[in-house]
Order: sequence, then structure tokens, then C-alpha cells
Amino acid sequence: MNTRKNSGGAATTPVKRQGAAKRATAPGSASERRDHLVKLAAEIFARKGFQATTVREIAAEAGILSGSLYHHFDSKETIVDEVLTTFLDDLVGRYRAALERDGDPRAILSEMVRIGFSTLEPHRAAITVMQNDWNYLRSLPGDRFDYLVRAEDEVERMWVEQIKRGQAAGQFRADVDPKLTYRMIRDTIWVAVRWFRPGGRLNTAGLADHYVTVLFDGLATGERTSQQA
Repeated sequence: MNTRKNSGGAATTPVKRQGAAKRATAPGSASERRDHLVKLAAEIFARKGFQATTVREIAAEAGILSGSLYHHFDSKETIVDEVLTTFLDDLVGRYRAALERDGDPRAILSEMVRIGFSTLEPHRAAITVMQNDWNYLRSLPGDRFDYLVRAEDEVERMWVEQIKRGQAAGQFRADVDPKLTYRMIRDTIWVAVRWFRPGGRLNTAGLADHYVTVLFDGLATGERTSQQA
């Protein structure tokens, strides 16, 4: 997965060099400032949409000049790159770790559901940008955002393989389509970012537990009726 992080060049005037020296006295301050700008931009992208957001608006929100923002990032695309790859690297990495534990399919799928829901708070803005701006980012010239499709394909493969494993082991119904089932689970998790609010009756862990219960135990009681319509 391609993560593009561009650092700004060194200042060339004596006054700016002096300022840079002062910032260097605080360990990690430049990195923290960059992280702050990324998070701030992510919130604006989520609120207004990536396409509608300008570099000037991001700089104004941060209380700096546009030129100062370019010290950290060479373009708006570089910022959204960092927003999205941070989210995808975290999500895919945790999915891979769950698969490496090599549990039974039901346990692994339950863990993957919980991983998905757990991203709703720390990556809320990135998930919103993925939903709202996916098609626009993919339409941009070049292959800069091809990693979105590669990540999507890898995640789908991981889920579908586990569903098929569960079917082969007799844990899951054989009469459901694995890919369609995955996509229904995927959409349930990511659409929740639109209505889930931290501090409500359920946190993300409680939300995941509820969904796992419905997913594996169903909603109806008594005899199965899904094939009697």
C-alpha cells in the first residue's frame, strides 16, 4: 500500500532558520504539528468533501498562511493520502493479525466485525471521506489512488475466504452467497459512521457485540422461515 508523506524543505532566510531552531527545542513538535494539520484537514474533508475543500480553507482553519501549509505538504492530495493510508494501514494490519491467529471462522469473523466497528471513532473522518469521495479520487489522472482498490480487494478476499471456510466447516449456511454476505456486513459497519455518536447508549464495542449477536443468532425465534416466502 502506497503511503506518500512529503516533508517540507529547510528554510532559506536567517529569520526562518532561527524559528526552526526554536521549534527543534521541543522534541517531536514538527511531527505533532504535521499530525495536527492532517487531522484538521480530515475533519474539513469529511464535513465539506475533499473536492470542495481548498488549501486556503485548511490553512485558515489552522491559523496559518497557505504558504506555511505547503511547508508540510506539497498538495491537497498528499494530505488526503495520509488520512486514508493511515486508516487503511491500521484496518488491514489488524485484519491480517486476526487471520494469523488461525482460529475457527466464526471467531475470526466476530473479531473482524469488532475491528471494523472499533475504527468508527479514531478514523471517523477517513471513513467519511472514503464513502463520499471514493469515486472522485479514483477518477483523478494517474495511479495515485490505486491503493484504494488494492486495499478494498484484499479486505474483500479476507472476509470471503473466512465465510467460505465457515461454510466448508458446517458453521455457516451453505445457501448464502459469500461475496454478497461480506458486502452486506461491510456496508452495515461503514454506514454506521453516519449515525453513530460517541457517548451514546452504546460504545463501539457494544455496537459490535450487538451486531455479532444478530449476525450469528438471527432476529427471528423458532423455526427458520427465510426460505418459506
